[in-house]
Amino acid sequence: MSQKILLVEDAPDIRSALRLLLEMRGYTVFEAGDGLEAVKLAVLHLPDLILMDLAMPVHDGVAATRAIRAEKSTSLIPIIAVSSHEGNMKMSAIIAGCDEVITKSAFMAAFDTTLNRYLQLSASSNNS
Repeated sequence: MSQKILLVEDAPDIRSALRLLLEMRGYTVFEAGDGLEAVKLAVLHLPDLILMDLAMPVHDGVAATRAIRAEKSTSLIPIIAVSSHEGNMKMSAIIAGCDEVITKSAFMAAFDTTLNRYLQLSASSNNS
């Protein structure tokens, strides 16, 4: 069974491009366009990894991360915040429970390496 990734991004063009890249690598992808939808889909699908945009409508990525961490069933899912913003948002995301915060450009440069690192961690914790 392929590993599941929840892709949370409000920009449809970026979301589509990332989904295509992920599916080409064999991942099952679920998409959310805002933080509220992300929380619902995380609980419903229990993904192996969440890629979380930080600046979104309804619930931003920080609020969504807090809500996901508050749910027992989703509290241990790795969350990588992927944002074009730097500064205060990064610290807020880490405090909320994101495992890592990286810029979109850095994420794309290290796409496979970053995914593999967290998905291997997720797989090993699920097997123990």
